[in-house]
Amino acid sequence: MAVSVESVSSRGTEGEAQPMRPPDNDGLDISWKLWKRRRYVVTAMSFFGFFNVFALRVNVSVAVAAMTSIKEVTLENGTVIEEQEFDWSTQLQGYILGSYFYGYITTQILGGWLAARLGGNVLFGFGIAVTSFLTLLTPVLVKLNVYIFIAIRVIEGIFEGVSYPSMHDVWANWAPPLERSRLATIGYSGSYVGTVVAMTLSGVLAEQAGWPSVFYVFGCVGAVWYLGWLLLVKRRPEDDKYIDPLELKYIRTCLGPLEGNHKNVSHPWGKFFLSPPVWAIIIANFSENWGFYTLLTQLPIFMKDTLGFDLQQAGFLSALPYLVVAFTIQLAGHIADHILTRNYLSTTQVRKIFCSGAFICQSSFMLLASFLLTPAGAVTCLTLAVGLGAFAMAGFFVNHLDLAPLHASVLMGICNTAGTLPGIISPTITGYIVPNRTKDEWRVVFYISSAIYFIGALVYGLFASGERQSWAGDARDEVTESSPIKESYHNKR
Repeated sequence: MAVSVESVSSRGTEGEAQPMRPPDNDGLDISWKLWKRRRYVVTAMSFFGFFNVFALRVNVSVAVAAMTSIKEVTLENGTVIEEQEFDWSTQLQGYILGSYFYGYITTQILGGWLAARLGGNVLFGFGIAVTSFLTLLTPVLVKLNVYIFIAIRVIEGIFEGVSYPSMHDVWANWAPPLERSRLATIGYSGSYVGTVVAMTLSGVLAEQAGWPSVFYVFGCVGAVWYLGWLLLVKRRPEDDKYIDPLELKYIRTCLGPLEGNHKNVSHPWGKFFLSPPVWAIIIANFSENWGFYTLLTQLPIFMKDTLGFDLQQAGFLSALPYLVVAFTIQLAGHIADHILTRNYLSTTQVRKIFCSGAFICQSSFMLLASFLLTPAGAVTCLTLAVGLGAFAMAGFFVNHLDLAPLHASVLMGICNTAGTLPGIISPTITGYIVPNRTKDEWRVVFYISSAIYFIGALVYGLFASGERQSWAGDARDEVTESSPIKESYHNKR
């Protein structure tokens, strides 16, 4: 007889079933040798995968600043002239920076659907491989025509649009319920480390070796990672010939039996769009990404043209907020899982407190930044605003796995479609708001971000949930009467 984990667990103040606390480890006497646990190998490779996803995405922000900068050139006769390799208006630069997201938004839902059938590991790796190849071609093609450059970025967005939905399929097969926040946030933190490295290194490369080197270096790194991903990561633990039988048993016991042929999975599309908790994630994803993408695409230009930093300084300072969040996201994931494991709060309470609390703080710091547009004040406020987003990620960004693990990749595709809209809208709107790049113009940009964060906090706080939904339609997280997890639970009681 199958017994739901929720049926033998304690309940929070809202009556919500709590996830079962697993054994102290998976039975392997290698607690400090994380590389011998295959789920941590998957996590490490996903970290470097998202490193490449964002490095290939944000290097253009610094590259465009270098490509459009005005430089003094000394002619053979000694005359000094000013030269600009690409004379693009701020509006055209806005379209270039936003073009990636025109493609990115088109494959979110499709990526989730394909991942559930083909395997998230296959789709995730292939998307990064294609983007790396196109990045290597960019320096040659951009010199032909600016619209070819825009087209390349759109195509790159199409292939990287599958990234988050496909990884949710991988987590649904590899991450035990009480390790979801931890493993997922470790993997996703690679996106912030990639942002830091890309912004910092791109500024140095552009200054020392010219802007084409930005594309060549990161394109090669992505190609090398893809080879490692093909060799090391399988869709399910059962497909990994190097996994220890004890770890395989632990993961399968935590997750429950396989759901059969994923090609025949039927997704309740109507229920998705009628679910308030799903809409809470959609709004939260949009809100977090509005502030994130505004700064991701515009911060190097803001630092250079408005605050007066040189290109290398702008690259480093633009990367600082993401350096902070790369560390805080690890902390947030561990704290969230610790609270759940100890049954201090329900899953719903953890998700709401982490997400809505972070949004309120981010809203406050964005508003404060609009009044402190000095170099020190702006850098401090924007760093804190982005850094606190890590706690929101431990809330809404893994919430799909709480609601319906079997449909998590598709739910991520739906929600991240909304989360991609800011990447399209924000750079374009910002290009029109800041034609002269004055502090007063930038103040409006920060007002808008602050208001959107606040709305996200309100909606998520009212409608989010951490409970398995009635339409989830799967048997994940079920264990038998003789399950080691259940026995461990009763022994600890």
